[in-house]
Amino acid sequence: MSDSAVRERVAAPVYLEQVNSGWLVVLGSTLALIVGNGPIILFTFGVLLQPISAEFGWQRSVLASALVASHTAGAVMMPFVGILVDRFGVERIALPAIVMFALATASGGLLGASPAAFVLLYAFLGVVGAGHSTLTYGRAVSTWFDARRGLALGVTLAGIGIGAALIPKYTHYFVANYGWREAYFALGALLFLVGFPSVALFVRDRPPQSGREPGHFEGLTLREAIRGYRFWFTAVAMMLVAAAVNGTIAHIVPILSDRGISADTATTAVGAAGLSLIVGRMLSGLALDRFYGPAVAAFFFIIPLIGMAMLGFGAVGPFAVVAAILLGLGIGAEGDIMAYLTSRYFGMAHYGVIYGCVLGFFTLGSGLGPWVMAHAFDAFRIYSAGLIGLGIALLVAIILVLTLGPYRYPPGSR
Repeated sequence: MSDSAVRERVAAPVYLEQVNSGWLVVLGSTLALIVGNGPIILFTFGVLLQPISAEFGWQRSVLASALVASHTAGAVMMPFVGILVDRFGVERIALPAIVMFALATASGGLLGASPAAFVLLYAFLGVVGAGHSTLTYGRAVSTWFDARRGLALGVTLAGIGIGAALIPKYTHYFVANYGWREAYFALGALLFLVGFPSVALFVRDRPPQSGREPGHFEGLTLREAIRGYRFWFTAVAMMLVAAAVNGTIAHIVPILSDRGISADTATTAVGAAGLSLIVGRMLSGLALDRFYGPAVAAFFFIIPLIGMAMLGFGAVGPFAVVAAILLGLGIGAEGDIMAYLTSRYFGMAHYGVIYGCVLGFFTLGSGLGPWVMAHAFDAFRIYSAGLIGLGIALLVAIILVLTLGPYRYPPGSR
């Protein structure tokens, strides 16, 4: 038997073992993201907004300021978390973050009638939630996959969609039957019981000795990346998309409730957005493996723009659910697109810190969007002005991604 044949026979089981290990990492990351910072902070916001506002008499812009504080703090933390993950690995960062995030979430049930305390709590949630986010789990998964990276990321980030579909209903159940304070206690418990064992058992970085395939650890440094226009176009585009789509979805419950739709039906619309988010993750992941990434991005960013237009024109009933579904498709795609484009334009050598910076812009946009919508409502008593402004932001994002040009690090044979 020739030497090459021997090497192929030896390599085959090693490759299969690596593939199986990679999909176990995907499983653990998916479960962790079901209770990630997105579902816990953003998707529960609309459910908790009205009962807290009613008890304390706060305007919606006050509550939205807490969300801005959370996302701003998270945006600042993301690059530092990226550096730590690149240096120490995912497990050593994610596990302590989950514990602190769960305790901080549960402490929301102890809050009094102090807007400052509420804002500070959400700022702290943003800080600790940065370690339990798509940054950590997207990096872990990306180290295990190359040619099928889009699909792997799509499956992983579908966890956010599952969380977006289930967590608002879970929260609404506790709010309706026990109160908003008990809802915070229940969220903290669920976060720990699902997130911690999932990461401890399944999530790990790919060992360096198994990552010798071409391009696995190639890439730009952060300094090199920020010198080029692609970094800034990518970061700003993702910030605008996050502001537009997440800003709308965070207010969809009060948008529909103000039109006379019951809170239960409104949360069903949020659940529909969460389910469509899963579909968006999968479809965008498959498309990214087969088509030019920026074109895929533009297509999936147009979809939520249609949903925003429907809400702006007063969609109710089934049309409101359709609008929520279109928004969910956009939310589902944006996470895949951001992680994938970062790996293809900037490589994997310093993926954590570069993706952390891009995700920081995205996180900032996720906080600014709800804040813009809340202030637009307080100023005009309707949401139409906010929807128009965020729709324009989404159009600018589409233009930016279409100018990125060819990949610097195209898919290899892996």
